Amino acid sequence: MLRHYGVDLLDWYRGSLSSRRLRVLTEHLPEDSAFARALHGEQAEWTLTDHLLAAVVDHLAVANWMFATVNRDEDADPAPYPDPVPRPGGTGVTTDPSGADVPSRGASAAEIVTFLNSP
Repeated sequence: MLRHYGVDLLDWYRGSLSSRRLRVLTEHLPEDSAFARALHGEQAEWTLTDHLLAAVVDHLAVANWMFATVNRDEDADPAPYPDPVPRPGGTGVTTDPSGADVPSRGASAAEIVTFLNSP
């Protein structure tokens, strides 16, 4: 509160800051605030741009993998499927084109929507 608004939280206890004003200020704290990091963990550090950039990198890596797989010599070993960019939260399993289960390090769609809708 003090860093972003110049308002001391003790002002609420002193009576010079109303509960309504405190709630409004808390709801509109920026994503890089200590409160957002405490509430959402490392997910608070990722913006929409960060998620989109990670998706672009993942898709580019898969496109390069497909190009290399299609254009490789028939006798050569197949290239390993690319790992996704690690994202905050999100655990689980995804399936690569060969049908093998690969640990997922990306956030699920529901987690991304929750993150983007959070204050």
